[in-house]
Amino acid sequence: MTRTQVACTTLGLVSPAAMLEMAVEQGMVQEQGKVYFQDLSGSEPVLKLQSSSTSPIIDPHLSPDGTMIAYVRDDELQCKTYNFGFDDGETRQLTYGARESGKVHGLAEYIAQEEMERKMGFWWSPDSKHLAFTEVDSSAIPLYRIMHQGKSSVGLDAQEDHAYPFAGAANVKVRLGVVSSGGGEVTWMDLLCGEPNGAHDDEEYLARVNWMHHNSLAVQVLNRAHTKLKLLKFDIATGKREVLLEEEHDIWITLHDCFTPLDNGVSSKHPGGFIWASEKTGFRHLYLHDKNGECLGPITQGDWLVDQIAGVNESSGLIYFTGTMDGPLETNLYCTNLFPDWSLPLQAPKRLTRGTGRHSVILDHQLLRFIDVYDSVKSPPVILLCSLLDGSVIMPLYEQPLTVQPLKKFQQLSPEMVQFTGKDGTSFYGTLYLPDEKKYGPPPYKTLVNVYGGPSVQLVSDSWISTVDMRAQYLRSKGILVWKMDNRGSARRGLHFEGQLKYNIGRVDAEDQLAGTEWLIKQGLAKPGHIGLYGWSYGGFLSAMCLSRFSDTFCCAVSGAPVTAWDGYDTFYTEKYLGRPSEHSDAYEYGSIMHHVKNLRGKLLLIHGMIDENVHFRHTARLINSLMAERKSYEILLFPDERHMPRQLDDRIYMEERIWDFVERSL
Repeated sequence: MTRTQVACTTLGLVSPAAMLEMAVEQGMVQEQGKVYFQDLSGSEPVLKLQSSSTSPIIDPHLSPDGTMIAYVRDDELQCKTYNFGFDDGETRQLTYGARESGKVHGLAEYIAQEEMERKMGFWWSPDSKHLAFTEVDSSAIPLYRIMHQGKSSVGLDAQEDHAYPFAGAANVKVRLGVVSSGGGEVTWMDLLCGEPNGAHDDEEYLARVNWMHHNSLAVQVLNRAHTKLKLLKFDIATGKREVLLEEEHDIWITLHDCFTPLDNGVSSKHPGGFIWASEKTGFRHLYLHDKNGECLGPITQGDWLVDQIAGVNESSGLIYFTGTMDGPLETNLYCTNLFPDWSLPLQAPKRLTRGTGRHSVILDHQLLRFIDVYDSVKSPPVILLCSLLDGSVIMPLYEQPLTVQPLKKFQQLSPEMVQFTGKDGTSFYGTLYLPDEKKYGPPPYKTLVNVYGGPSVQLVSDSWISTVDMRAQYLRSKGILVWKMDNRGSARRGLHFEGQLKYNIGRVDAEDQLAGTEWLIKQGLAKPGHIGLYGWSYGGFLSAMCLSRFSDTFCCAVSGAPVTAWDGYDTFYTEKYLGRPSEHSDAYEYGSIMHHVKNLRGKLLLIHGMIDENVHFRHTARLINSLMAERKSYEILLFPDERHMPRQLDDRIYMEERIWDFVERSL
């Protein structure tokens, strides 16, 4: 349910090795359908490519050697050569036949972008000689039409059609091809994802594509049930496949970007091997595999998880990664032995970042230094240049003191981070925004619970984004306590914690939110009878679900863009957690808000953008039908020209005014 699309602004940089060979430093920037080249010495950007109203340039990427740009135009993969300092070279169309057959070459399908975090549909080879690309066939998916009801015109300009794969229905079919950057015949890999009766019907989703050394392809494919993943290796000359590894789990397999090929040269300790990540112990950890896919042993272990690999230094035998070893509310950079001696106990990783909070890092190409973008609930983001040897600060690059405007103007107080234990012994984390006791007196206070609760998302963290939550801070300034917590199913707590949501959407997530609210009441913080909820997307679903199931505790809810019935959401996300509707109808029924509407007694405000292409407006419309059938009152706020989240400033201001008006009357 992550809201993503192909980025409209792209920065491409020439690889460091190519820069040395070319004696030029050049970058590429795409802005509003135009592609510019920028000399990094500071000269003016030069326009190189321009979209037209009927033929946009989509997803341009610079080749690793910096001499070409590949992009998608008119559903085909194209490539343009550039000669720095000279006239531009030729433009080549690399693929053919897509539009005539209802397909598209080189562009990631909706599910890949929205749910799999695979934004790309083509990949340059490291030597810039080839491109791997997808062919997406969506002909088996009926089009879902969205009407622009707010427009004064009618016709094609006031409607849009989407190949949206609803839960239980067909997915797109995806092939993978390789073509020379100079043009020529396409070599198709022995792979067809999304074909239910094909030779490999357990290969539903093309999840990841990576180039390995010496121009072979590593491809991750996932079955429809999300319980089996294969890592395949392809010979790009013949398209033949080899299975490097298979991984199975009865809960689900979460995709990652930790696959890292090792050097294939004679100097490598494990030539042709690779690093892999797995949750087979219940927490995502790193493992070393040889060139045949055999697991040699773990690189990390423990009741914590690895987020991402930040860098690998085969020469020194070190690997750098971010993770939660110091707690799930933090993100830190660590290093450890890339080639452990498994006859001895595994050494604990060494932490390199300093200070509690969240660290986002970028390592330099020489693996000597790293950029640390650091923030916490008490500190706005600072940017530091640090030594990769011991994490010491070489020099600060940017910092913004709390005493400067506009931070001083808003006078935002850091929220309080708390931990409590549920009835079954599960530990939960929460964030408290307490009103000013001098102004509003001692607790208990009227309370609003800010919910999300869905998988792959963490709402509670030691981060500045918690402090600058403007709605929470505004509500606190009005004397309302705001509470956030991460229920079972939330991210960064391990597979067992997250996996309890399987077949239980609308059950354990709502029950944990109730437990958190009861804890607030027991602590004397929340005022019984005056507790409400608000949330968006999955949080919109959960706020309405909690109000419907627990009207004795919650008196009102703001439900933004809610999924009201999971048979109306997409295949990948929904079936991962609920299975197919035909196989788990009970889980779908219980997870529908309409199933619980008869118990609703509190006040409900529904908000939805009418051209939402992610959670369609029909979700709210179906809920309204049930509310009317049960003679339940509700309020509604519609945005005819907004999608999944209102973006226009006037609309956002109006929405916040309406939310506060509702809260003031209803809480």
